Amino acid sequence: MPAGTTTDDPSGAVIAAWRAESARLVGALTRMTRDVDLAEDLAQDALLAALEQWPVTGIPDNPSAWLMTTAKRRGVDHFRRADTLRRKVAELEHALDRDGGEEAQVPDLDDQVDHIEDDVLRLMFLSCHPALTPESRAALTLRLVGGLTTAEIARGFLTSEATMGQRISRAKKTLASVRAELEMPTGEERAARLDDVMAVIYLIFNEGYTATAGADWMRPDLTAEATRLARMLADLAPDEPEVLGLQALLELQGSRTPARLSPDGTPMLLEAQDRTQWDPLMVRRGLAVLRAASRLAATGTPVGTYFLQASIAAEHAVAARSEDTDWRRIAALYDVLAQAAPGPVVDVNRAVAHGRAYGAEAGLAVLATVDAAALGGSPLLPSVRGDLLERAGRFAEAEAAFSEAASSTRNEGERTVLLRRAEANAASGLPPLPGDQHRTQHGGTSDEG
Repeated sequence: MPAGTTTDDPSGAVIAAWRAESARLVGALTRMTRDVDLAEDLAQDALLAALEQWPVTGIPDNPSAWLMTTAKRRGVDHFRRADTLRRKVAELEHALDRDGGEEAQVPDLDDQVDHIEDDVLRLMFLSCHPALTPESRAALTLRLVGGLTTAEIARGFLTSEATMGQRISRAKKTLASVRAELEMPTGEERAARLDDVMAVIYLIFNEGYTATAGADWMRPDLTAEATRLARMLADLAPDEPEVLGLQALLELQGSRTPARLSPDGTPMLLEAQDRTQWDPLMVRRGLAVLRAASRLAATGTPVGTYFLQASIAAEHAVAARSEDTDWRRIAALYDVLAQAAPGPVVDVNRAVAHGRAYGAEAGLAVLATVDAAALGGSPLLPSVRGDLLERAGRFAEAEAAFSEAASSTRNEGERTVLLRRAEANAASGLPPLPGDQHRTQHGGTSDEG
């Protein structure tokens, strides 16, 4: 039984089993039926059956196997009703007979279906098919691999359930129209598709880490789900240092979640966070996974941007206090990252690092090279400019930059922080009254790294 369930909580057991095993269910059923829409319907039928039966009959000894067996039986029933697909009936009945037909007789889900872990990886590749848009890939990954409901996905991306349902439905129809198969791509296509899978997981994490819009600064449900997907992908591809790098990055950044809001709900930026509140288990896990990736890299296996970003996050994680951070090391890592994956977001964070390592003017010099148009009106650039100007003592310019950033963001929590910093710089720029002590610069930074 999945961790966290009890014998007196049938509904909780159903949800836990579904969240843990839905990807395996849908992947195995897709391989058997060659129809992702039908596979999801069969898995959903099994979920509904569990919700109806477990409160009456009790939680089975092996909830995951029960779901798989029930889904297969529903598949047999479906194909029996379709005369033109009798061959499918024989395949599914053979699979059911091989499993013994009773959920209690199946000791382990991994023994139920050949190559079941490969099915999950195949399902990840399928949900990130190049025929789909990035937004559809993210939604379909959360649906098929993450096991989230349409309503949960819609809440995470601040859209209506109907709109998200249409997006997911269109994605499935697109896969059907291009005859997408649940097959493992090979060679260059596999590398490209693996990059797509990681990009979708990272997109989901970032949307949860700092929400694009809305009243909440963070959406921990999305960061937790992205981290779970990254762990799953690392289990399925343990010899890929970039996959390990992605997991390490998400573990290390996600560890800060408890410290990113003050008790009154105010967002806390990186340098102001109480590091004793960072999740120590996630920090240890992230550092351990990063070490494993480093060992692979030492054998000559190429690494990339996720490994480099995880290495930057590790520098923050090992510093007990903000002032202990090795900013020169972080600046050097950003220099390497900018060469490996040049882009405006990397350069903005590189400016932060250089500003901390070598002074505010050095950071502003890096920032001056950033193509603002490429950021599409994001508040990132003016907020970092405001931070560096503040550190340089140029308070009037800092106030203007923070005000510009506040007007650009659609996230209420972020807007609150930016407006407060604009007000603080306005106050710092006022001439001192007689007898006043010299005003000090204000700390804080963008929550980068």
